[in-house]
Amino acid sequence: MAAAIVNIFLFFSANLLVRAQLPPFVDEGGGIDPTKTPVYIVHVRKPPVQTRGGGYLSRSLHFRSLKNWYFSFLPNSTLSSGEPRMVYTYREVITGFAARLTADEAEAMEDKEGFIAAYPEREHSASTTYTPTFLGLANNPSSTLWPDSSMGAGQIIGVIDSGIAPTHPSFRDDGMPPPPTKWSGKCFWGNTRTCNNKLLGAVGFRHSVYANPSDNDGHGTHVASTAAGNFVDNANVINQAPGRASGMAPRAHLAIYKVLFMSPSGHSTGTDADILAGIEQAIRDKVDILQMSLGAVKLELFQSPVVIGSFAAMSKGIVPCAAMANEGPAESILANDAPWILTVGASTTDREITAMVLLGNGSEIAGESANQQAPLPSTQLPLIYPYNQLSTLDSLGCHAGELQKLKLNGKIVMCFRYDIEDDVRGRNVKNAGGAAMILLNGWRAGETTNAYAHVLPAAHLNATGSKLIADYYINTTSPTAAIDFRGTRFDVNPAPGVAVFSSRGPSLTNGGIIKPDVIAPGVNILAAWPRPVGPTGSVFNFLSGTSMATPHVAGVVALLRNKHPTWSPAAVKSAIMTTAYTLNREGNPITDEYGGGDAATVFERGAGHIDPVAAAEPGLIYQLNYFNHVHYLCGLYKSNHEVQLIIQGAVDCAQVKGIEPEQLNYPSFGVTLGGGKTSMTVTRWVTHVGDAAGSDYTVNVVEPEGVRVEVTPKTLRFSRVGEELTYEVKFSLKGGLPAPAAGEVKDGRLSWDSGKNLVSSPIVVTFV
Repeated sequence: MAAAIVNIFLFFSANLLVRAQLPPFVDEGGGIDPTKTPVYIVHVRKPPVQTRGGGYLSRSLHFRSLKNWYFSFLPNSTLSSGEPRMVYTYREVITGFAARLTADEAEAMEDKEGFIAAYPEREHSASTTYTPTFLGLANNPSSTLWPDSSMGAGQIIGVIDSGIAPTHPSFRDDGMPPPPTKWSGKCFWGNTRTCNNKLLGAVGFRHSVYANPSDNDGHGTHVASTAAGNFVDNANVINQAPGRASGMAPRAHLAIYKVLFMSPSGHSTGTDADILAGIEQAIRDKVDILQMSLGAVKLELFQSPVVIGSFAAMSKGIVPCAAMANEGPAESILANDAPWILTVGASTTDREITAMVLLGNGSEIAGESANQQAPLPSTQLPLIYPYNQLSTLDSLGCHAGELQKLKLNGKIVMCFRYDIEDDVRGRNVKNAGGAAMILLNGWRAGETTNAYAHVLPAAHLNATGSKLIADYYINTTSPTAAIDFRGTRFDVNPAPGVAVFSSRGPSLTNGGIIKPDVIAPGVNILAAWPRPVGPTGSVFNFLSGTSMATPHVAGVVALLRNKHPTWSPAAVKSAIMTTAYTLNREGNPITDEYGGGDAATVFERGAGHIDPVAAAEPGLIYQLNYFNHVHYLCGLYKSNHEVQLIIQGAVDCAQVKGIEPEQLNYPSFGVTLGGGKTSMTVTRWVTHVGDAAGSDYTVNVVEPEGVRVEVTPKTLRFSRVGEELTYEVKFSLKGGLPAPAAGEVKDGRLSWDSGKNLVSSPIVVTFV
């Protein structure tokens, strides 16, 4: 295939933040609150490990054994309140742990052999990035995934993108362990002051020439820091969302492969050849995870460099994570939909950077904007809608040439988000004399808004708010408005929701495998930026897109690989999918921000929203290997040529037992009924990875409308960890009911429940 230009999934505005905490430990009466016992940092020596010959080694214990060693220093495992004493267990940063102790208990540890020091933790003005908090990784006393996984230490995330700003504070190596001994990559800049223990290496690929991997776009820097940025205090975007920023795996290493370069139009693009070269080098460098927020939509699997490169990576034990694309709300315009890729859609969080529009009639409409440094006067200003004056498409989107025809001085200009980028739109309004700008969403843009660092006072309204202000403008003789900046707000519901721009299934190329696999935070994500932003010179920025959602998952993969080092890429993916949740913070179904708040379908949210803490202990996993995928590909294409393009080896599909896509041992079910086919039976096998040798899992099914789902057996009884059991699922049309019309899609869910673990998979039945 000719080298095709592959567009980056760039859709600006997103976020990660930190909230200040009140001083802990002391109750209102001045005494020690038993649930707020002080946290001490405890340093201990590494215990010697006895060999079979009776000698001793100084190497580290397995992390579980090391945790047992740490627990031996504590008086007991829980406080009188029942709260666990152990807060964090460390392996790479220090040999030691953080635990809740009184001063006397900390002093008593001094007599224990191996003790080095203990001191109470210090208070800081802020804690950690908001999306780790939103995902349950930080500020969550019940979660030990960060410490249990050493925050991703030792995992190498290969970022295939637009390069990196190497001197950004997110990429300092403070507290970082040295690179894994397997690392063999290159640092283009060639010195340890630029590459370090965080940023192991960086190289650019541009048609076989090694290129400077510095990021002149910003996209690559942003996604790299979201996945594995180090801790940075006082992070903010023009003083909004202030706090201590970090990526999902703040102790993981980064390896950068620049394959996207700025085009004359100002967009980052890359060719097939460069993308494959970047992935090739990443595999040679022995990265553990591929982070790929790039690709092209509506390609056959054998046409996509990301899909092909990912197959090679998966075959080497590397977990490929890739963005779904930003072509929503249209259906079936998606990318990276191969079953061996962990494909990610974008969701919202419950945080908003509020810019309230105050109308002359007293109504208030909530919008968003990051630049809140230059508020408008509190008095109302005239509203003007250029399209109402000029009736041209260019005036609808506030193009510069059209705005120059109008008198905008001292007025608030209403612009639809059409045709040009929002930063260009804002400059156009400012240069034409406008006092402020209100960005309007059309109905297809739904309820998703962006907190952009505009060059003038502005507010971005969702579709509902845009209709309200449009109605006010049309029905008022002299419409006026003001913008009131109200800063960063939390607990804004409903959340999470599916971002309107997030691409949706069904895939038209993979045989019916449900995509996306999961959704993750991808709206207004605060992360590193290579250039100063706004009047305060912030070095962080808000971006939105499936590009921003994907590194959240790549970082979580780094944590899971540390906690479960023997897991295959398929096992990691299965754990993330089968523990994803489908209800929002209010206990209602996750909604789609396109469609007036309707419940999101499986083709919009996939298995659900990622839950990293639950994924660490999934109970059961669906395994897949190289040969399973070859059987799937032969069943899908029934042709040696297409399959060989993907697997990079000889294959004779006539000799390979091809399987239909629905028979792939995937953690979801996508089947087709109708057209004379009234039933279908599929087989799945699951492996027990829980901590109890004997565990029983009972099936629970939410049937798609009009479909009977029968599972055999109804209970899976495991006698040991690692045991594999098989079950069958029969899908059939329910008798006595009208058959759903051709083209209809119904969804449901199949779950295995042990009482401790809930292993859940989405179902989609398409009628033909």
